Amino acid sequence: MKISISVLGRFHAFNMAQQLVKRGRLEQLITSYPKFFAIEKFNIPKEKITSILSAEILKRGLAKLPPFTKDIYNTQLLISNFYDKLASHKVRSSDIFIGFSSVSLYSLRKAKSLGAKTILERGSSHIVYQNDILKEEYEKYGLRPDLPHPEIIKKELREYEEADYVEVPSVFVKNTFIEKGFPAEKLIHVPYGVDLSLFKPLPKKDNVFRVIFGGGLSLRKGTHYLLKSFSELNLKNSELLLAGPVNEEIVPFLKKYAGHYKRIDYVPFTEINKIFSQGTVFVMPSIEEGLALIQPIAMACGLPVICTTNTGGEDIIRDGLDGFVIPIRSVEKIKEKILYFYENPEAAKMMGDSARLRVSSGFTWDDYGAKVSDIYENILKNKGK
Repeated sequence: MKISISVLGRFHAFNMAQQLVKRGRLEQLITSYPKFFAIEKFNIPKEKITSILSAEILKRGLAKLPPFTKDIYNTQLLISNFYDKLASHKVRSSDIFIGFSSVSLYSLRKAKSLGAKTILERGSSHIVYQNDILKEEYEKYGLRPDLPHPEIIKKELREYEEADYVEVPSVFVKNTFIEKGFPAEKLIHVPYGVDLSLFKPLPKKDNVFRVIFGGGLSLRKGTHYLLKSFSELNLKNSELLLAGPVNEEIVPFLKKYAGHYKRIDYVPFTEINKIFSQGTVFVMPSIEEGLALIQPIAMACGLPVICTTNTGGEDIIRDGLDGFVIPIRSVEKIKEKILYFYENPEAAKMMGDSARLRVSSGFTWDDYGAKVSDIYENILKNKGK
């Protein structure tokens, strides 16, 4: 069984490729990242990698343009089609082709013409659901929407239709597809993993009750609800640490709650372990995700997790055992669960230990690799049936 992967950027595609290399099943990794990154960080053989570096340069250059310029020139579609068309000319013959959503329509078609079974990898909720719920959130606060371009939505819907299967990381995402009328039999559901060699608990150096959030600070991530919750609690000897880059839309909220949080703009991957180990609880209040990879990382560092139903966290976080799963947009629920851990430090430690054990037993990248390999084998066995 030979499998090819195409991804603009990185996401979890490199973890997937690494697992397929271990099992002797990777035919090709097409990416906009430079070859050395995949070789040095993930031990992917050089001959397996096809790098379209021009697409990464274009993507990063277009990201610096003012918002109004992006709308006029439809930069989302421009970079999507630029990468996709170049990648389609690089696709090799394989048994299965896996393309990441919105950048794989032409590549899927090329792979099909070469006789491959095709899988579209979708890391977030159904794109129409995603667009609608985020539009609702921006309108709620009167902010300029940062949403998928209508042409990107059209393209991705065509990918859903033409791919043999769509692979998703959580029950939450799976349900958004089914709710939109997508056939359940075309869905592959496999949660992501975590590298336990990189992320593990370290001794806490102080007695500060520390709430940690990791990821881009944005409306989509629900950062504004966490800021409001923590500021209203006003707990003694406590700290809210926000680790991640700032989206422009969240700046007014950061100004409003100045003095109620500390912030780290950039955290090297190798430093996450050190920072998270100084926390007491991790909070992921997202409005919409697929399965936020930072959640199993926090769990591996020994933190209990408070997450919303729309983070994909329910796939790995057992409510009341490894943390708590709460509704989206609920300041009161965020406050309630943070206060619980503040008043019950023994429970925080116990749930953190449980969270670490949970991801160690079924949610490592090796576990992920074994699951997807079995699924792909079954797809080929049923080919033509």
